[in-house]
Amino acid sequence: MRNLNDHFTSFRITFFFIVVLIISACSEPVSYDLILRSGTIIDGSSGAAYQGDIAINDDQIAAIGDLGDTSALMEINVSGLVVAPGFINIHSHAVGDALSTAVNMISQGVTTEIMNSDGSSPIDIAAQFDSYMQNGLALNVGGFIGFNSVWSEVVGTENVRPTQAQINQMQSIIQSALEAGAWGVSAGLDYVPGYYATVEEVIQVLEPFASWNIVFANHDRLTPESGYSSITGMTETVTIGEASGLIPLVTHMKVQGWEQGKAGEILEAMRVAATSNPEGAVADLYPYLAGATGLAALIIPSWAQAGGRDAMLQRFQDSNLRARIITEAEEAMTLRWGGASGVYVLGNQRELTDIMNDFGTDSPGEAVIRVLEEADNGVILRFGSEEDLIEIMQHPTVSIACDCDAAPEGARIHPRYWGTFPKVLGEYVREKGALTLENAIYKMTGLPASTIGMEDRGLLKPGMVADITVFDPTTIIDHATFENPTARPEGIMYVILNGEFAFSDGVVTGVQAGEVLNRNLPF
Repeated sequence: MRNLNDHFTSFRITFFFIVVLIISACSEPVSYDLILRSGTIIDGSSGAAYQGDIAINDDQIAAIGDLGDTSALMEINVSGLVVAPGFINIHSHAVGDALSTAVNMISQGVTTEIMNSDGSSPIDIAAQFDSYMQNGLALNVGGFIGFNSVWSEVVGTENVRPTQAQINQMQSIIQSALEAGAWGVSAGLDYVPGYYATVEEVIQVLEPFASWNIVFANHDRLTPESGYSSITGMTETVTIGEASGLIPLVTHMKVQGWEQGKAGEILEAMRVAATSNPEGAVADLYPYLAGATGLAALIIPSWAQAGGRDAMLQRFQDSNLRARIITEAEEAMTLRWGGASGVYVLGNQRELTDIMNDFGTDSPGEAVIRVLEEADNGVILRFGSEEDLIEIMQHPTVSIACDCDAAPEGARIHPRYWGTFPKVLGEYVREKGALTLENAIYKMTGLPASTIGMEDRGLLKPGMVADITVFDPTTIIDHATFENPTARPEGIMYVILNGEFAFSDGVVTGVQAGEVLNRNLPF
């Protein structure tokens, strides 16, 4: 009887496994919302490209690899195309109006903007981003807290020294912003009123946040005392970061004017700055040899800007002060941008040299004052050399960022607003070979994410948020120029934002799947 029972038990076990195998064979394969099939995956880590499939469920990457035995509600063959993380722009000046559409950014493959750069931000960033959410977001946004704005709020716009009580108040504002999710502190020490803060005062304001593992991102301060040395200004950024315990981030890094050819000097200083970051200081840059800002901001001397625009205009009316302003403005233009030929006025859509002819003056400083007396204006400022740009771009801790933002349709600003990321991939990867495709993608995704401490984006791997950009590496290129700054790039095929299509077959879909991204507290 025992043998018979044993045989019966063995039969039941065998039968059970046969039934399981039959059920498994007849069941449907694993199903996903979307599978991108047979793409060239560049995952944002700087590792080598490989062929594979990517599956998405809801807003997350569910699986990567050979998913041939699985199905999805939608499947797209992306053979011959590169599948990369959505690009992260960590230097944005977005102010909200165009964030509900963000056509220029999505068309470049950008899925996330980190705003409030160069020291300018609302004091209450939680309220700032709440207002953006109410209008809908076409891409993800986060922000820094702006040092210049905090300084202006507490100390004002005159060149005066802060009291200890004011230092404490600034620290309190910054802490509140960081607790609300700010990704770090940005400054524009080249701009009034941040220009008035001494190195020691900036360090004192920042010291309480040494343990927060955040960046100090700064537009370097170029002073007449240094001969408008960009290397001195960038070194100051590194010094402040190191002394305060924050990670120094040199924004829109460049070597300007008379210092061209010396990029290696500041890159070496960045490399050895390892107190607050094992890899040294970090930076971002855009792939152009001209920048954009306000006409007065970097040309009119800081003392003449004290107190705001009305006070500046009053100084223009004083003949003695006007002569001094002209002299110092022309010195700045000569040393930073090679003189009047390096200046293009956006409001007038004309070269400064042509405006000088209109005014009948051979003084570029006088022409600048007259333009400013008529109205505030933006300006394009030409600087630097291609060799320096490429050397900086190749540095291991330098991210690609556009120093731009979601812009209204038709806004004529700087070609970087429409071309930055495709320009790098088309010109500096495919045409010039300055970067490998893997390294360029890393500088647009994994590196900027790790620079600011973003943990759920910037890489393609299961469990990460499904922010994905798909492009054709054989055709991607920018078309925006200084003459036609709103020309759209080509080669971007799909942009997936939080699992939804934001861009498909050359068309911005209009979906508002963007989210406000807050930095997690480090403790």
